[in-house]
Amino acid sequence: MLTLIRLCACYVLALVLTLMLLGALMFTQQFAVIDGWLLSAQPLTQLLLLLPAPFWQALTGVAGAATHPALETFLVFVIALVQAAALPALGFYRYWYGR
Repeated sequence: MLTLIRLCACYVLALVLTLMLLGALMFTQQFAVIDGWLLSAQPLTQLLLLLPAPFWQALTGVAGAATHPALETFLVFVIALVQAAALPALGFYRYWYGR
């Protein structure tokens, strides 16, 4: 249980740093980098959107949510953040608790 808590703490730290990186990229107007980052999340997003329509309707409360562009945009953003934070989180965990 302690290992899971430590891993989650490292992941939260990595998510915070990823959000700060996103803010820095927006501040320096590096939108091409952000577009590439979001493009890396497209395959998993398209795979998730293949889930049945009743799943998305139950999750969001909106009929036809799987075809709504706002859901796709939100999923791309969230998956891009999750992917970008995974590697630093594992690095933090290995650095602090791997010994």
